[in-house]
Order: sequence, then structure tokens, then C-alpha cells
Amino acid sequence: MHRYARNCAMAEVELLNISKKWGEFVGVADFNLTIADREFLVLLGPSGCGKTTTMRMIAGLEEASGGDILIDGKRVNDLDPKDRDVAMVFQSYALYPNMNVYENIRFPLKVRRIPKEEHDARVRRASAMVELDEFLNRRPAELSGGQRQRVALARAIVREPNVFLMDEPLSNLDAKLRVSTRAQIKNLSHELKVTTIYVTHDQIEAMTLADRVVVMNKGVVQQVGTPTEIYDRPTNAFVASFIGSPAMNLIEGTLQGGTFTAPNVEISGLTGPDGPATLGFRAEDARAETAGQVQAPIYSLELLGDATMVTVKSGGALVSVKAHKDFRAEIGADFAASVPSDMCHLFHSTTGERLNLRGGLT
Repeated sequence: MHRYARNCAMAEVELLNISKKWGEFVGVADFNLTIADREFLVLLGPSGCGKTTTMRMIAGLEEASGGDILIDGKRVNDLDPKDRDVAMVFQSYALYPNMNVYENIRFPLKVRRIPKEEHDARVRRASAMVELDEFLNRRPAELSGGQRQRVALARAIVREPNVFLMDEPLSNLDAKLRVSTRAQIKNLSHELKVTTIYVTHDQIEAMTLADRVVVMNKGVVQQVGTPTEIYDRPTNAFVASFIGSPAMNLIEGTLQGGTFTAPNVEISGLTGPDGPATLGFRAEDARAETAGQVQAPIYSLELLGDATMVTVKSGGALVSVKAHKDFRAEIGADFAASVPSDMCHLFHSTTGERLNLRGGLT
């Protein structure tokens, strides 16, 4: 086990009514959140939602238009980035090409005037944590993308900061490397126990890494919760559509007397106000049957290895059902699936706000 020395006991981050505006354009609106010491928090959302801007305000790379940023109880709005004791890992590795791996990792210690006698031990401890010992004499051009990202991680670790800020660090890696590097970040988080704020548009990264997830859209926080809470109880149709692989099925229809109807869909036993509504359910919560509440011709089949994804249509919406891995049928063949009412979600057809929590009115 490689020991990591914390500089101080607490690194709680508080965002109090944080906002960012450029003229009339609002990048981040009235953001309020307390990030606990040692928490791994993920800011999740599509491009342009404000997640990176929020991180850059915490780092001091963007000036907040309003509100207060506190780290360890101290307001840092007016501090330069170097004085906030945060370390950033960027989407681009930002390594110095003329330096070898050892010197790239060591560089923050030189800049911060850490005593030279501490450098070697700290560099080698950080290097060992990300399994780079055999590459210390290589230059960045001689490394793979995954290895370069690990150098960037080690350079952040060697700082021993109070807060790690990670801005889409896996985006430039291929699918296999993303999986292995994600596991490494998860392990590092467990070992280092440092407050971490991680930005991504990849909901799988959010679900697998986070203690809590903040889902953002158009500069506004949509929901804050654990991965399980957000997956099981999305607060609105946007969150429902953004979390899950595949995303939650969302079908426009009508609720009358507890029965939802839409083209090729009829599900009873629901709780909610009569009128137009959007029904949601996840592919894994439905089951292929000889008869069921969803009945339509097969639109497509995808063999996933552990399952077969069957897609049908309800009006203009594509509806996915995760069937058994041995399920086989022809496109165009009749298909039916059962959907338990207690696994269904209802959303307001106009605002997208949740109407019920799996059969219970909220």
C-alpha cells in the first residue's frame, strides 16, 4: 500500500449561488452544493450544460459572475488558481514533450518550491500508484494515450492537493483503455481519499465512479443524488433520458383512470392525474412474452452477448426491451413484452417533471 499524506484534515467544497454569465448568456445559473470532504462528485451532462465552466470556476480559471466558492471553509473567489490548492487533470494531457516522465511528474514540486530532498520519494510514490515505474525515463511521445493520461494523474497526485479536479480525463482514450483507466481512477479514489470533482458527459463513468452525481442541462442543476437514486428515481424526463444504457424508454400518450395508452402500448395500475403524460420504463425492466402491454412489430435486433436488445416503435418513439441472450426473431415479426406497473415512471408531458415514483404519487 502506498501512503498518501494529506496537507490538511478537511477539504469540503461549498458552492453558494454560483453563476456565470457572458452578457445575456447564462452559462451556469444559481448553483448551490456542498461537496463533502473526500467525496467523489461527478458533474454530468451534455456539451454546453455548464459542467466544465463550474469546474473552472472552482479552479479559478474562470471568474464567477456571482456567488461564493469556499474550500475548507475559506472563500477562494479572489485567490489565484495556484493558491487554491487544487490539482487538475485535463482531457488533453498537457505534458511537456521535452521532459521525460519523471520530470513531468516532478514539475509541480519545482514550481511550488517543495524542498528538493522530498522530490524523489514523492515522484516515485505517485508513479507507483499509477504503475509508471518502468516508464520514468521515457518522453511523452514514446507513450500510449493511456500511459500519458496516467502521467497526468501522477502529476496531480504528487501535488498532494486538497481537491482533485478532473475534466473529461478519459475522452481521448479508446473504449478498452477507458474501462481500465476508469478502474484505476476508482481504485485511486479509494486509496487517496481526496475530495474529487469529475466532469464527464459519459453516464457510465458517472454511475461507476461517483459517490454523488450532479446532472446539469443548459446551466441548471436538474438533479443531485447517488447513482442509484438518479437511476431509480429520475426527477424529470431529461434525467431519465440521460442516465442508463440504453436510456429510459419515454413514450408520449394519455393516462386515464390509471391506464396509460399510446400506439402499441397499454399499461394499467398506474397512479397519476388524467390527461397527457409521458411514460418511462427501462429496457431491463420489461420482459419478452407471448402477450403483453407492449405489442408491435420488431424494428431492430441487437445481439449483445449477455442479452438481445429488441426495439419496437410506439408512434415516433423507439422502445427497447432487453430480452434473453438466446432470443431470436426476424425484423418485422410480431413482438410482445410485459412491463410491471411498479417499474414504470410518469412525467408531465409539457414540463417533463416527474408525476410519480414507481406507482406512487409525489
